[in-house]
Amino acid sequence: MLLLNAKDLVIKFGGLTAVSDFNLTIKENELIGLIGPNGAGKTTVFNMLTGVYQPTSGHIEILEEKVIGLKPYELTKKHIARTFQNIRLFKQMTVLDNVKISFNYQGKYNFVEAILRLPKYYKKEKEMDDKARELLKVFGLESKEDELAMNLPYGEQRKLEIVRALAAEPKILLLDEPAAGMNPQETAELMNLINWIKDKFKISILLIEHDMKLVMGICERLIVLDHGQILAEGVPQEIKKNPKVIQAYLGEEVAV
Repeated sequence: MLLLNAKDLVIKFGGLTAVSDFNLTIKENELIGLIGPNGAGKTTVFNMLTGVYQPTSGHIEILEEKVIGLKPYELTKKHIARTFQNIRLFKQMTVLDNVKISFNYQGKYNFVEAILRLPKYYKKEKEMDDKARELLKVFGLESKEDELAMNLPYGEQRKLEIVRALAAEPKILLLDEPAAGMNPQETAELMNLINWIKDKFKISILLIEHDMKLVMGICERLIVLDHGQILAEGVPQEIKKNPKVIQAYLGEEVAV
């Protein structure tokens, strides 16, 4: 089943073309890597797919529905969620409340019920608390639910951001450099976690990452961007031997 189809995406900022002729399809339960040098346009692609930027031309369909022009919160309702290269948690809020934020669009009580604290309000709040705690437990963060997000170690903040994205119940999860700032052991644990997430939650993952051992080890397909254009696409073994990719990015074949 085709979850996402992005075709001929172009985005220009003033006279600069940041991304051109970008095409991407994502099917059910895929794990795809988007790689390339700094400034290649990877995060710009993420921003177009999630409504942060609107493409200058081209189209994006999610589950065969055109979504160009939708805002990020509207796209969340279409079952696409993301994390960020620079962690964007609500640092002054608790771990539990950071996860519950993602349930807001799923809330079924209205303004009056919330203000008057009617029974429906308490019922829905309890449901969200229970659901958030279940996700935190899955990621080993259940004991931290009352801590402020800013007080978590770096690796746990990364996990919390993934938990918050999963709470939106996505069919497609976009991870923007999730291993940034992690040591080798944390990166190895993250590799296992990403694979586990894909299988456990039955979702597709699009991953931006500079750690070649990570992407070569877990991704089923790789797309290489250079100067805003697709340089190569294929399975990891093909990409690591591609002369154009080696020249533009890798420098040498990657040992895996």
